[in-house]
Amino acid sequence: MKHISSLAITTMLSAFLMGPFAFAGDKTMITMGGTPVALEGKIPNINSPAPLFKVVDEKFNPVSLSDFKGQTVLISAVPSLDTGVCALQTKRFNKAFANFGADVVMLTVSEDLPFAQKRFCQTENVDKIKVLSDSVWRDFGEKYGLLIKDRGLLARSIFIIDAQGILKYHELVAEVSEHPDYDAALTALTEIAAVK
Repeated sequence: MKHISSLAITTMLSAFLMGPFAFAGDKTMITMGGTPVALEGKIPNINSPAPLFKVVDEKFNPVSLSDFKGQTVLISAVPSLDTGVCALQTKRFNKAFANFGADVVMLTVSEDLPFAQKRFCQTENVDKIKVLSDSVWRDFGEKYGLLIKDRGLLARSIFIIDAQGILKYHELVAEVSEHPDYDAALTALTEIAAVK
């Protein structure tokens, strides 16, 4: 019971960390360099089934959330790997991956083309996590409510999906240029992955 209580606190913390967001009609608003921008789609609710999505790997092979069935999945969404914060975010999770077992998968998803993602991974030695592109169908961005209107980029966000396919953690960063709370996400990942 103590473990569930701790997980509930982590989930509430992640909701709090999402910060103060404006809403324009049914659109979530974040900021880019202080300028308000709208997000397309609807962010899925905590404790609901995680929407299935289709992205591509470095060879343009389709990859789906269903490919990781039975595993705990952390998804780190970033606007572009060619920017400082996105690069640091991706490298941070790549380094942290060593602390988890085979039942945990970490994904970075961006709208960058697979060629650019492959170059980034080779240059920065990102070789533990899977870096995937939403540039072909923008399916992930739309289903997870992260596509920045008129920019073709994803909002910075972290999702954690448990082994049963239920969304258990989410942080949407209010200002695109800021970092997510890595420690909170990794603590939540440890707790969620421990629940069998």
